[in-house]
Amino acid sequence: MAATRFLSHITIFNPKNSNLYSITILAILCTIFYLIGIWQHSFGPIPNSSSPVSGFLSSAPCYSLHTTQLDFMPHHLPHDPTPATARVPHFPPCNISFSEYTPCEDARRSLKFDRDMLIYRQRHCPEKNELLKCRIPAPYGYKVPFRWPESREFAWFANVPHKELTVEKKAQNWVKVEGEKFRFPGGGTMFPRGADAYIDDIDKLINLKDGSIRTAIDTGCGVASWGAYLLSRNIIAMSFAPRDTHEAQVQFALERGVPALIGVLASIRLPYPSRAFDMAHCSRCLIPWDNYDGIYLIEVDRILRPGGYWILSGPPINWENHWKGWNRTADDLKAEQFRIETVAKSLCWKKIVQKGDIAIWQKPTNHIHCKATRKVFKQPRFCQTQNPDMAWYTKLEKCLTPLPQVSEIKEIAGGQLPKWPQRLNAIPPRISSGSLTGVTGNNFVENTEQWKETVAYYKKIDYQLAQTGRYRNLLDMNAYLGGFAAALVDDPVWVMNAVPVEADQLNTLGVIYERGLIGTYQNWCEAMSTYPRTYDFIHADSIFSLYKDRCDMEDILLEMDRVLRPEGSVIIRDDVDVLLKIKKIIEVMQWEGRIADHEKGPHQREKILFAVKQYWTAPPLAPKHDQ
Repeated sequence: MAATRFLSHITIFNPKNSNLYSITILAILCTIFYLIGIWQHSFGPIPNSSSPVSGFLSSAPCYSLHTTQLDFMPHHLPHDPTPATARVPHFPPCNISFSEYTPCEDARRSLKFDRDMLIYRQRHCPEKNELLKCRIPAPYGYKVPFRWPESREFAWFANVPHKELTVEKKAQNWVKVEGEKFRFPGGGTMFPRGADAYIDDIDKLINLKDGSIRTAIDTGCGVASWGAYLLSRNIIAMSFAPRDTHEAQVQFALERGVPALIGVLASIRLPYPSRAFDMAHCSRCLIPWDNYDGIYLIEVDRILRPGGYWILSGPPINWENHWKGWNRTADDLKAEQFRIETVAKSLCWKKIVQKGDIAIWQKPTNHIHCKATRKVFKQPRFCQTQNPDMAWYTKLEKCLTPLPQVSEIKEIAGGQLPKWPQRLNAIPPRISSGSLTGVTGNNFVENTEQWKETVAYYKKIDYQLAQTGRYRNLLDMNAYLGGFAAALVDDPVWVMNAVPVEADQLNTLGVIYERGLIGTYQNWCEAMSTYPRTYDFIHADSIFSLYKDRCDMEDILLEMDRVLRPEGSVIIRDDVDVLLKIKKIIEVMQWEGRIADHEKGPHQREKILFAVKQYWTAPPLAPKHDQ
């Protein structure tokens, strides 16, 4: 019995129970240490005591213990780039001395170039590091021009503050000052009775009323009265003159609401395609037609349509009656006329009439006979290689531009054009013949209809475009087939249709002229050959995408600002990302703009930016005080 009790006590103190006691004691000790740690961390180091635990904690307080943070970040990646600070553009107003600045016809820059053949008066544009980064100011007191047709006769003196022509051309009735206005009586050097009467004289010699003549070019235009009075006869003239001693003549033309560009016949082609104009005109334009082997008449031949007319009045025509007043000898003038007639014959032109002070020649409708005459006229030879429509800094050549081939003598080279206004919407011969790669007659018709819809949409958004007479001078920076201008043909406006030279693989400017519209080639990385404040309205379709990798967006916008009048409007069509960048820039140019949806709806990436240039001018000149 005793043995059994002993064995039961052994069972009670077996190893399993001993482990349970050990675990319990360990848990109690851990709890004590944990509580001591919390207490010490909260109140600072524990005071010294004889306890071993308290001594350890006192010598190594919790807040001084070194702890290691585990690092799970990668260490073999490149550093993140430093965030770029967005550049805020700043375009302050230029000095008032730049009020009439024409970058590519700058008088100071021109002095560096050869005076032979007037090369120094050609386009000579600034280098990139010479470009102005400021906005051209309008002169103090600038006013919105008179509305057409009143503007044909009047302009504000404050807008073009020059009296030189009123003195120099006083006897010829070019322009007069009347109070705060200029008045344009319509006179000219060779038409003191007025341009209207002069045009009537021409109309008696060739038909200006039946619509067969629509596009004209006036070389050495003065204040463009000839072009101004042709408009009432549904003939639109491209007037040009150099920036020379006749101060502001082209600027006067533009203030009058008449199409004009700064230009000169010098050593490069005029910026127009071949076969562009139905009529060319020179009224005492001072161009030496008989010099340089007739190279200037050769250039006129290039841009004249088959069957087109060249009109010359002034020296040497009617020299028999005028030679004394021209301060030249009769023999000198007679010899000059003989040389001009000889050049004209060598081009196969026919002199159809000379009456009074006017002489008119006609270009042949094809070159069948002309090729035969090369046995007689060895010069000029026919050009062999040069593209007849290439005309951007293209050197003049002393060779005759060949007309397109014809099958018989009565056929008109390049195709016959309908009379105006039917020719506006008829399929142009350059398209119907297939010479414009990638553009068919159906494309042309669809493009014409699309632009009618687009312009109607514009007028809903921009009420000023819809307001008759609000705008007069319009610029289309990327005209393509001229659909924008064609859609506005019934409005009292004219459109300068620019075709970017970067689109030379599809040179459409010839089509624009065949429609009876006008235009020019242009590189928008350079300034346009025109004065500041030329246009009331600018249309830019995909221009910034086209020039994305060619030049800076801000430079194109500054050029647009230069040629746009105060309170003028702009419509820019482009990708939405492009327009957002443009909008940031124009906000510091004193333009007000908003982005609207494409006419086909909000799901198109292409959007439309409508903007208006705010009115601002140079400050008034400080009064001069006596010293």
